[in-house]
Amino acid sequence: MNHALFSPLSLGSLTLPNRIIMAPLTRCRALQPGDIPWALNAEYYQQRASAGLIISEATQISPQGKGYAYTPGIYSEAQIQGWRKVTEAVHQAGGHIFAQLWHVGRISHPDIQPESQLPVAPSALRPAGEAFTETGFKPFVTPRALGLDEIPSIVDDYRQATANALEAGFDGVEIHAANGYLLDQFLRDGTNQRTDGYGGSIANRCRLLLEVIEAACQVYAADRIGVRLSPTNPFNDMTDSDPEAHFGYLVDQLNPLGLAYLHIVERMLPDDDTDFDFKALRARYQGVYMTNGGYTPESAASSVAAGHSDLVAFGKAYIANPDLVERVQLGAMLNEADPNTFYSGNEQGYTDYPSLTTG
Repeated sequence: MNHALFSPLSLGSLTLPNRIIMAPLTRCRALQPGDIPWALNAEYYQQRASAGLIISEATQISPQGKGYAYTPGIYSEAQIQGWRKVTEAVHQAGGHIFAQLWHVGRISHPDIQPESQLPVAPSALRPAGEAFTETGFKPFVTPRALGLDEIPSIVDDYRQATANALEAGFDGVEIHAANGYLLDQFLRDGTNQRTDGYGGSIANRCRLLLEVIEAACQVYAADRIGVRLSPTNPFNDMTDSDPEAHFGYLVDQLNPLGLAYLHIVERMLPDDDTDFDFKALRARYQGVYMTNGGYTPESAASSVAAGHSDLVAFGKAYIANPDLVERVQLGAMLNEADPNTFYSGNEQGYTDYPSLTTG
């Protein structure tokens, strides 16, 4: 038993029973048409309700925010009601769940966009790679740079999505500003070449995220709002010239806000070999610090025991182990996740992984 992972933690007005967090995991199983959460999703999340906190799969704040086929939204009434089924199922099982709010920016394709429009981004720079559409993978296109007059509506979409999350019964929201999606595209200078108030200096590149957080705080108390960042993650063709200066500054701006937590993706890709000083970033942040990136139960317990993190988020382990908390507590073997069913669209590889009690 990894004792450090099983002490409770106060997250604002919530008390988490343990430090094992279910990371946000895109699974592409929303009901069609309409990208609506449904009974299968409710079953999946309820199975995992023993997590200290569940963070939902990334959920688009608007039709424009969509970048992957079959992912759920949180902008229509049907989607809100679908998510309510999920939150009620999790709460019925004694769990807590935050909604992760998502706008993919340039990581999309006209086939996925309303009226086949170009995806939007801070700057018109095409990413390497391919988009996942309903008719298969297609090369990314060059996005359209957002006009200065369009940015307030993006902020308002986040505010409305936060209000919809509250209506759907979520305990809070996580603002997804990591892994190469829109807010991360504004943060990092490899994707942000703007010369207006949202580009250039570190302060300007942080501006949109801070405005989004401010908008979300108009709906929930700040201690029900988390933020996810990935200072060095190269996923989705991302770079930054000085991540330590940039994200150190950003953490200084977040400190006075009293947020629920800061969620840092330390590593996501096997070749993400960086010398970024995550321990220094953790020391600089004054609130609850969640980490994510290839942790085992043993390394997670060591991280929490040493004070390097307060919470540890698990991804693939939670795909394959609905009862991950119980398995870690008992030192039981973990099921292996099958990558072939990560995005398959049905219950196979989704709700059919065995727990210790179902065998």
